[in-house]
Amino acid sequence: MSDPSPDNLQLTGTGRLRNFIGIEGLPRHILEEILDTAASFVDVGDRAIKKVPLLRGKTVFNLFFEPSTRTRTTFELAAKRLSADVLNMDIARSSTSKGESLMDMLRNLEAMSADMFIVRHGDSGAADYIARHATPDVAIINAGDGRHAHPTQAMLDMYTIRHYKGGFAGLKVAIIGDILHSRVARSQIRALTLLGAEEVRVVAPRTLLPADIESMGAIVCTRLEDGLRDADVVIALRLQKERMDSALLPSESEFFRLYGLTSERLLATHPDAIVMHPGPINRGVEIASEVADGERSVILHQVTFGIAVRMAVMSMCMSGRETERDDSQTQGRSNATTR
Repeated sequence: MSDPSPDNLQLTGTGRLRNFIGIEGLPRHILEEILDTAASFVDVGDRAIKKVPLLRGKTVFNLFFEPSTRTRTTFELAAKRLSADVLNMDIARSSTSKGESLMDMLRNLEAMSADMFIVRHGDSGAADYIARHATPDVAIINAGDGRHAHPTQAMLDMYTIRHYKGGFAGLKVAIIGDILHSRVARSQIRALTLLGAEEVRVVAPRTLLPADIESMGAIVCTRLEDGLRDADVVIALRLQKERMDSALLPSESEFFRLYGLTSERLLATHPDAIVMHPGPINRGVEIASEVADGERSVILHQVTFGIAVRMAVMSMCMSGRETERDDSQTQGRSNATTR
């Protein structure tokens, strides 16, 4: 198999998924294929035997350089439901903490016949870097890198929206909160725009808005009332205090007073609007408990759908790579025959 070039890092030569680094650069049909494939996996968790054999014999490494509960466990469960062997690397106690370089660690894992790395890292671009330097035989899936991207979270959000709204045409979506530090928001905006949402609104104080946000196609609202008006979907984001300079926000109570989701404020949205949150939730900061647990909330369904979406991405990456490998071998045999 040939090394990935900048043009085919995520896609094979025939346009199939080979790595999943971010939404940017992918065609719409790939996102729709992820959603359609995920739909075929949603009921696996309801079966007596919660497994399908698509990744049987494959080895998946969870490489989480940042702490995570929800993302890591849903990736682990997704891999196991696909019948893969899964290893969770304890990075804090791994050899990288003893001075081994990242590339040396990857080479050792590759020597263990790894088939897939699920990568979560605090540095933007880490998953891309690993995809460009790891052996082409290993698929790379980005589980969140710095402020850059969190594509599987965005896709499980897209699945949730499509499930409840039937599609994206005509939808007005409000994303509220810490847009500046949110890799989730960046991936959501790109996915919603690509899938045809009518409006994507970002709602936050100026201090929590990135300078390039409007160039991504989002409508900026600094007043919550403007962002919520007639919205069909409302997505609250976690305030990422671990990434935030205290000067960006007066206090959590002040944020809730101006931007927190309450039942009263949701009256401005469309009567059938749904409320989402990627988690973990800071109750009383981004969202009131009455909303998080209310009838409009689909937050727990996002988690359930997330397993199916991650199964879809993993199976598509592996299938795309195997097809690419088979095509390469067939071409090699054909060239040998003609010689």
